[in-house]
Amino acid sequence: MRFSRTLTLTLFIIAALLIAFDRPDARPGFLVAVRSAVTDTAAPLLDLTARPLRGIGNIGPYWQRQHELAVENAELQEQLTETRYWRDLALRLRDERDIYREALNLTPASEQERIGAWVLADPTGPFVRSRLVGAGSGRGVGEGDPVLNVYGLVGHVVEVGQRSSRVLLLTDLNSRVPVMADRSNARAVLTGDNTNFPRLDYLGRDADLQEGDRIVTSGDDGILPRGLPVGTAALDRNGRWRVRLFSDNAPVDFVWVLPYDRLPTPEEEPAASADAPGAIAGEVNSEPAPGGEETGTIATAEDGE
Repeated sequence: MRFSRTLTLTLFIIAALLIAFDRPDARPGFLVAVRSAVTDTAAPLLDLTARPLRGIGNIGPYWQRQHELAVENAELQEQLTETRYWRDLALRLRDERDIYREALNLTPASEQERIGAWVLADPTGPFVRSRLVGAGSGRGVGEGDPVLNVYGLVGHVVEVGQRSSRVLLLTDLNSRVPVMADRSNARAVLTGDNTNFPRLDYLGRDADLQEGDRIVTSGDDGILPRGLPVGTAALDRNGRWRVRLFSDNAPVDFVWVLPYDRLPTPEEEPAASADAPGAIAGEVNSEPAPGGEETGTIATAEDGE
């Protein structure tokens, strides 16, 4: 079928006018009204027509999602059961620990309530990897206090202000933290090197360390408490031991500071002086002996001497 030249020219002119009037600033009011009326009329009809097709297309994903939810629910139930077991075990071990401490007359290093703080921006600072937190000495934060997120140790406080503190992360080049393997008690020093996986330095040649061993603080420095979760041991490509930090499992945006009362050293808390009364077990007996003479004997705990 061939169109006449007149019809072709007419259609071309109409198309050119529609293109020219399609600009928002050049659209006539009547054309906008007509377009809106056609759209309002056609939209319900198109939606009604598409509903059966849309429903048929969603049948497969719906049942697939139901299966995924059923599997996820079963996994969560299993995790909940296991969590209850570990909770009961932890409570039982806590009670046994308290009994042992009382029987052995042990006085553990005290830990106060943790202090929650938001991590603030830190545009400048003397360290490469550090964070500024919104809690300071006004809330009980002290220099050296450990800082944790919901998964594990993040670092420790190196500078304290009235309302803010600077935290040195475990990954910083200046960070040195004594740690140990929870399974074998193998000692090492967690050394930051500005990577996401700090090194384990000063390990012995025959150190009992395995891939995946849980690493915790050892408390050997007397600054950080013993047993804070750090990460898991892993070997890098060069055969050097490193640690996958637990704290990397969540963003470091909200942390807890644990004010830690360290045990005083003998220099900070010296023993009683030997010249103090009662400091020695024996006492000089200068009472007159029978016959009027004085003797300078030392009383001992043994009878007959």
